[in-house]
Amino acid sequence: MSLRSYLLGSVAIGSALAMAAPAMAQSNGAVNAQIQALQDQLRAVNQQLQNLQGQVIQTQQSQAQATATVNQLKAAPALSSNGVVVTMPNNRPTFSTADGANTLAITGRLNFDIGAYDYHPGSTFSAPQALHSGVNARRARLGVTGKFLNDWGYNLIFDLGGSTDSGANTVLENAYITYNGIAPFHFDLGYQDVPFTLDEATSSNDIMFMERSSAQVIAANLAAGDNRSAFGARWNNDRAWVGIYGTGPAANTTHGIPEQFGATARATYQVLQDANYSFHIGGNVEGLIKPPTTANVRSVTSFSDRPELRVDPTSIINTGAIGTATNPVKDASVFGAELAGGLGSAFAQAEYFHYNVTRQGLSALNFNGGYVQGSYTITGESRKYNPSTGAYGTIVPNNPFSWKSGTWGAWEAAARFSVVDLNDLFTPGTTTASTNGVAGGKQTVYTVGLNWYPNTNMRFMLNVLHGDINKKQGAVVAGSPLGSNIGASFNAVALRSQFNF
Repeated sequence: MSLRSYLLGSVAIGSALAMAAPAMAQSNGAVNAQIQALQDQLRAVNQQLQNLQGQVIQTQQSQAQATATVNQLKAAPALSSNGVVVTMPNNRPTFSTADGANTLAITGRLNFDIGAYDYHPGSTFSAPQALHSGVNARRARLGVTGKFLNDWGYNLIFDLGGSTDSGANTVLENAYITYNGIAPFHFDLGYQDVPFTLDEATSSNDIMFMERSSAQVIAANLAAGDNRSAFGARWNNDRAWVGIYGTGPAANTTHGIPEQFGATARATYQVLQDANYSFHIGGNVEGLIKPPTTANVRSVTSFSDRPELRVDPTSIINTGAIGTATNPVKDASVFGAELAGGLGSAFAQAEYFHYNVTRQGLSALNFNGGYVQGSYTITGESRKYNPSTGAYGTIVPNNPFSWKSGTWGAWEAAARFSVVDLNDLFTPGTTTASTNGVAGGKQTVYTVGLNWYPNTNMRFMLNVLHGDINKKQGAVVAGSPLGSNIGASFNAVALRSQFNF
């Protein structure tokens, strides 16, 4: 190639490069602009992602807080705007202040009984000649119970029941206050169920049979029992229980006559105590220190009771009034002993009572009574010891009745033998009647029962009874032979429907 051609070619190439340089520079600028735009878009998307992530975290936190609030509302009682807490322990409506220092609970129970007698008086048996079948609202109680400023407790309960006993009269069952500020002591004052005897210390919601034994009822009625005015103190720990009470008249006693004064004491101890077994012992004493006065005569109204059923108000065993103007009652007393225990689903308890009445100018009268009873829970539950009462509680079903779930609650079979002898007829050391003679009668009752507990608030009880009553024929004449026994017998069947809260 010539020099001229070389030079011309170099010039041409240089010119082309010079012309292409601006185009290339322009192209690089566009690319850089596109890259910058993409980077700006990436930064914007990243910011949006960060914002979305913050929103997700905030939403998750809000959801967690809402869930915690719902859980707290489920677990905590309802709190109204005025600070009153409403709860339902054991289905009992209970109102309390937010700090729990003051409470008011609505309580009630209904025992509705249906019973039928097959009664056979002896040919020369004077009375009664019949026992009537029927129905009875044995208990129909409604009231309030609770505490005030932590240390004070109160109970105000009315009983509208006893339809065949007292018409439609309303009875003041409980009206008392308790001071609990010196633990473990408790002080009670007012009309109350004085916890004298093991069976009386057991709530009527929890007793094994529809009625307590006649021996126990007669013992408690001397100066204790239901709706009795009393002041006393009690103490307990997980094994021992001790209570001492001074007592006056019952709530429905007429106040126009001088009133009685008595006292009771009871002490118990759990010798053995385990989740599967227990053994309980105890003793009690009751004294009528100042007998009531009627028509200016100090007397014990009577020792009497119905035949362990309450659809007929007739008392077959009955001493009548004890005490006359010439020989008034000086005092009366009851001494008792109690045993109880459980092993698995089996449970038994027994009490013995000795009754004594002293009269001016005459030797003392002495009567005796007691009972033995036991039960077996077919479904496996057991009666548990209650340290606050020194007695045993009810059956709580492991599987409450539910037709849908196929569970049937708890079932308990029970049996009892009870006897009370209100005859004291002999002159000491002889076989002839005494001027001390009292022919109140001797009653023996055999009872079998079946109890169904659908849930913790309901119970159905079936009792079948057979009883024998023996009394001396005719009037008791001092110095003459006592004569032969006459008597009566009865069979009865009864059903109770019960709910309580």
